[in-house]
Amino acid sequence: MLNLNTLFINSPLEQFEVTSLLGFSAPIFGYFNLSLTNLALYSLLVFFLIVAIHYFGNNETKLVPSKWSIALESFFASIQSMVREQLGSELYLPFIYSLFVFILIANLTGNVPYSFTIATSVIVSLGLSFTIILAVTILGLSIHRLHFFSYFVPAGCPVALTPLLSLIELVSYLARAFSLGVRLFSNLLGGHTLMKILASFLYKMFSSSVIVAVLTVLPFTLFLGISVLELAVSMIQAYVFSILTSSYIKDALELH
Repeated sequence: MLNLNTLFINSPLEQFEVTSLLGFSAPIFGYFNLSLTNLALYSLLVFFLIVAIHYFGNNETKLVPSKWSIALESFFASIQSMVREQLGSELYLPFIYSLFVFILIANLTGNVPYSFTIATSVIVSLGLSFTIILAVTILGLSIHRLHFFSYFVPAGCPVALTPLLSLIELVSYLARAFSLGVRLFSNLLGGHTLMKILASFLYKMFSSSVIVAVLTVLPFTLFLGISVLELAVSMIQAYVFSILTSSYIKDALELH
């Protein structure tokens, strides 16, 4: 059954709630419940957008590149340069590029009014960060074996301070999983909350008297500036997430 109440947002924080849009229940295997949430819907939407953008940006059969091809090649060249500078090779370029494009499209999609931003879900942001840190740890262990644990012992550390400093380094290493996801989550959460509050305020101002509506033009200009800033934040956060992931992979490879 379609829940129409989930299509409208009444409070600034309500836009971040994961709600069920479609539900199906049947007495199969005891009790079977299948539902489509807004998180799942926008995840599928982001997936199809990514596939569509790369499909239309394919330039293999064209002599003259299109605007889509030029834009995609520019994005790819930027990520390729970043990965080469961080890692010295392009072995992990497909993973970093896929991660960047996914976060970028998800963030930009979330800027559409009354849409849902995937990265504002704690499950998604922290799920990505914890999975990346776990994969990086497994990568380091597979390459360096037990020598990987020397990463947690600072160079030139006195023997008496080794247990304490190693514990601090371990906590700092594990905190990466939180900081990587929370950075993405908190920046988008704060920006979208501010935009919702300002949009609600401007709507009430414009719907009042004519004089107040005219005076609201200046705050509306400020709102447009914040909207442009939010678009920039969406792109910056995708780049920051990707470059930090590259940095963590480099640490696992070189134990720096």
